[in-house]
Amino acid sequence: MSNPPSDRKRPLRSARWFASGDMRGFAHRQRTQQMGLRREEFMDRPVIAIVNTWSEMSPCHIHLRDVAEAVKRGVLRAGGYPVELPALSVGEVMVKPTTMLYRNFLAMETEELLRSHPIDGAVLLGGCDKSTPGLLMGAISAGLPAIYCPAGPMANGQWRGTKTGAGTHTKKYWDELRAGTIGPADWLDLESRMTRSIGTCNTMGTASTMTGIVDAMGLTLPGASSIPAIDSGHRRMASLCGERIVAMVDEDLTPAKILTRDAFLNGVVAYMALGGSTNAAIHLVAMAGRAGVDLSLDDLAAAARRIPVCANLFPSGNALMEDFFFAGGLCALLAKLRDHLRPDCLTVTGRTLGENIADSVCHDDEIIRDPSNPVVPLARGATLALLRGNLCPDGAVMKSSAADPRLLSHTGRALVFDSNADMLAAIDDPDLDVDADSVIILRNGGPVGAPGMPEWGNLPIPKKLLARGVRDMVRISDARMSGTHYGACIVHAAPEAAVGGPLALVRTGDLIRLDAAAGRLDMLVDEAELQARRTAWTPPASPYERSYAALYRAHVTQAPQGCDFDFLAGTATVPEPPIY
Repeated sequence: MSNPPSDRKRPLRSARWFASGDMRGFAHRQRTQQMGLRREEFMDRPVIAIVNTWSEMSPCHIHLRDVAEAVKRGVLRAGGYPVELPALSVGEVMVKPTTMLYRNFLAMETEELLRSHPIDGAVLLGGCDKSTPGLLMGAISAGLPAIYCPAGPMANGQWRGTKTGAGTHTKKYWDELRAGTIGPADWLDLESRMTRSIGTCNTMGTASTMTGIVDAMGLTLPGASSIPAIDSGHRRMASLCGERIVAMVDEDLTPAKILTRDAFLNGVVAYMALGGSTNAAIHLVAMAGRAGVDLSLDDLAAAARRIPVCANLFPSGNALMEDFFFAGGLCALLAKLRDHLRPDCLTVTGRTLGENIADSVCHDDEIIRDPSNPVVPLARGATLALLRGNLCPDGAVMKSSAADPRLLSHTGRALVFDSNADMLAAIDDPDLDVDADSVIILRNGGPVGAPGMPEWGNLPIPKKLLARGVRDMVRISDARMSGTHYGACIVHAAPEAAVGGPLALVRTGDLIRLDAAAGRLDMLVDEAELQARRTAWTPPASPYERSYAALYRAHVTQAPQGCDFDFLAGTATVPEPPIY
């Protein structure tokens, strides 16, 4: 049960709405009773928002209505008053041009939902890629006690005796279809068999990368990120989230008390050991910015040089999230990484991270590896390689652990495309001037250029090269790449082409040199020639003159700064809304 008023660390915020004896307080109580509630059900009880990204356009979140009911059970059991608030779903599969365009929209919506209503604490329901950072960015800025309840990954997939992971094998078999090694009937059969259940991608894509990171940062119940969506334990975890948030309100346990720099560095450790998505390099920086914590790409790259991939999960390994759960999940992985963690960090449990994982046991040392026996040795590649050079002076990233090792040191001729549409129209032309050593470049796919930085970065391999057995090439873009994908793909090149970054100056035929070990990416073009190209460059026209997309283009920061809005980063205090 919730603590009596005398034991709370601060008065309930919702009392500003419900406790006053004036006409406004009367109206708030009156209208709440209009919904069939007794006065005793909401008066002097912590009001808990269940911010729900459920949507019938989001297969990853389609079960979150049921999850919300489990959260409500926990809230009621603990003496709170639960209220469900719908929020933008940002489901990765259906939203065009990209959910990244709407991550900041969800962050704004979450912050304003919590601030404008009589809310004391929040349970955040999400999981699909951008919903995790979006919900948490908003909750961090709102400053109320909050706990994250992940949607959970889908069940394992299998096709004709081969374990298949969402996204990873979609890309793999699409290339095989284009190469002619499987036929249209095979492709159609695969379509209905790979994704067998509700939940987020069952590979170490962006969804499980981000939920694993926030789990390690202490924002979820311990190990919550590993529980499959269809497991009965998932609903029990959701109920516990509802119960725990009521206590967090009484304790005044806010994100600001949890999200220290050390907590973010614990998240970074998990990120690297999981073999996580390159997208996390953007989201982590954005979340840290909201929390007022200094975190940069260099911090991430430094961790990547120390911590190898230890989770044997697609696309760097060969298992799926359900296997990871049965092996012991995130807590078992963190227990093997104790020497790299800051164990004294506070978590939503009210205990430290070290206390949360003290009794964790690994049940399968092949799935969850010790750092001394990694899935990918650091000498072969890491979760994140940070590159700089005259092609990307502010940085670009790649998941070198999921690339063909022979391509990590490479020089080749550039083949440049100005738009995704141009690339798709030309890439399978049998007369395309391209070979296996070519470096394919797509520009104008960044946060301003697209806008929204779509997942175009896993550039297709030309059909004529697929037919010759080529399955990886060096590819460069200022766009992003799906965390489920693999290959020698360099993404987030900054500054992006649309704002005049060097990617705008490269031309087909220029030599491009990649040296991943040295952290370098350069175009071998004379500086005088580059200056002449710079002088002649004009920014591309944009059709976005109105709507949210126009706001986005005007205020979004570049990838190394997290692609947040320039007016939302930081910890500036926003006053409470006046009660009229």
